[in-house]
Amino acid sequence: MSIRLIPLTDPDYKPFSRRIAWLAAQADGTPVGSAFLRLNSRKAQAHLGDLEINVHPAERGRGIGSLLLGAVVTGAREHDVRTLITDVDVNSVGDRFLQRHGFVIGLTLIYARLDLSTRTPDVPEVPGYRLVSWEGVVPEELLQTFTDARAGMNDAPSGTIDAGVDVWDVERTRHAAQLIEQRGERLTVVAAVDGTGRIAGFTEVVVAGDGKGDGQNYGTAVLPEHRGRGLALWMKAAQIHETRRRFPDLDGLLTDTVDTNTAMRRTNDRLGYRPQYEMHRRTLDL
Repeated sequence: MSIRLIPLTDPDYKPFSRRIAWLAAQADGTPVGSAFLRLNSRKAQAHLGDLEINVHPAERGRGIGSLLLGAVVTGAREHDVRTLITDVDVNSVGDRFLQRHGFVIGLTLIYARLDLSTRTPDVPEVPGYRLVSWEGVVPEELLQTFTDARAGMNDAPSGTIDAGVDVWDVERTRHAAQLIEQRGERLTVVAAVDGTGRIAGFTEVVVAGDGKGDGQNYGTAVLPEHRGRGLALWMKAAQIHETRRRFPDLDGLLTDTVDTNTAMRRTNDRLGYRPQYEMHRRTLDL
């Protein structure tokens, strides 16, 4: 096998991460595969590296994937990455490849879809709270409390993966919404506000700029002191109604949930989400 690995400069630079890349090519320069390693610059997640490997279907079985993985492992160690992470379809060729190379299952994600043409069940209001909604960047008067509410995701089930504490500040909150807008997509948020005017929980949906196809659920969280009252169900039901109103041509909503997150899975089931497929989040300790 005469395969060259060519390190590349990847232009996919983000404020809190960057990627390094390799191209696998035959002797005549024909590309046959690629690998990407995303490095996290946030201190709490600097030990994690996100891996992506692709090999042309016609070239598989020649050891190209193993060659690319070796380059990624070396590069990860050079950048002080301690754990590689990648998502792969359960029981796929990629899943078996990773297993052979020592990757273990850190968690399993269940991907589900809601058909927006189906009826959403009635959900009662939660006494002591009110719902607010917005599109794009959060209104200034809610910026700090919305940022604080993101702490509700810190104890979300993460399997055996040490993901660290994901710290947010107001600048990151603004920037995350602005990035979605720059991609040509639309972010909508529904939040529950308690009697003191602070956000107790929220749920986010991102929709393509033309308002068609399927939207994607992003974060949903309720702060610990407000749990057990039905806020997640109430917010997500309101988000579905809001999405139908804003995007009448949208077909459905997609969501992914860790298989051990029984509370969120139960909420999604009640709202009409139906499982579509599963993915393993596999990890390799270096």
